[in-house]
Amino acid sequence: MLYLIGLGLGDAKDITVKGLEVIKQCSRVYLEAYTSILTVGKEALEEFYGKELILADRETVEQEADTILKGAHQCDVAFLVVGDPFGATTHSDLVLRAVKLGVPYRVIHNASILNAVGCCGLQLYNFGEVVSVVFWTDMWKPESFYDKIAKNRRNGMHTLCLLDIKVKEQSLENLMKGKKIYEPPRYMSVNQAAEQLLAIVQNRRLQGEEPEIAENTVCVGLARVGAVDQKIASGTLQEMTTAALGDPLHSLIITGTLHPLELDMLKLFAVDKSIFEHMAE
Repeated sequence: MLYLIGLGLGDAKDITVKGLEVIKQCSRVYLEAYTSILTVGKEALEEFYGKELILADRETVEQEADTILKGAHQCDVAFLVVGDPFGATTHSDLVLRAVKLGVPYRVIHNASILNAVGCCGLQLYNFGEVVSVVFWTDMWKPESFYDKIAKNRRNGMHTLCLLDIKVKEQSLENLMKGKKIYEPPRYMSVNQAAEQLLAIVQNRRLQGEEPEIAENTVCVGLARVGAVDQKIASGTLQEMTTAALGDPLHSLIITGTLHPLELDMLKLFAVDKSIFEHMAE
């Protein structure tokens, strides 16, 4: 059996009782190590679970999935995912490969950022399409995520922005030379995401558009959701460029139409409460 097990969002103890029981019975346990991170390292998980973990990077999961599934007809294999197992499409691909090989599978769910964002007080049923904000480079500055946010805003919906993670990435130079030298991990901050969004807003104005998002659009920055040092800051998009949220992982919400109850909740986390008092008038 292949087990896909969600680890939750905080630390080793966020695993469900069911998930922990399954891990203890498995012959091999893989830890997916590129779509998200916990606030603790691999060693802390191994100590709590009482099992050695095999790190599975993007290359392993996408190109060597058969290695993970090898022998899963005769023994139990666990694949651990931060959050919930189906937060990334790669994991659906692993399930499809298992089915093709005749390996039965079972999913053990857990909390993910997709539902845990409710901690800021915004109603989950008021969210539209989730978007990913990628790191820009000097040569590549896509704006497609802005268009999805704008569409959500026109429909009065909030947008959860999942911010880019770069783990075990190669520089263009090393990639071209075939050198397996990897760049240090990078995790996008709310500040960086807000700066990129403001750059797009300015570009759209230069093109004669009236952007759906502006400097004073109400946003929410979240960091390390589910951990003991979780941090939330609400304020304008401009304020998000300087909000001090600390270590990764970060997420950013661009709000749509705000219900009075949502406004009251956002005041609890306000960088400047006067913004929300003005909106309530």
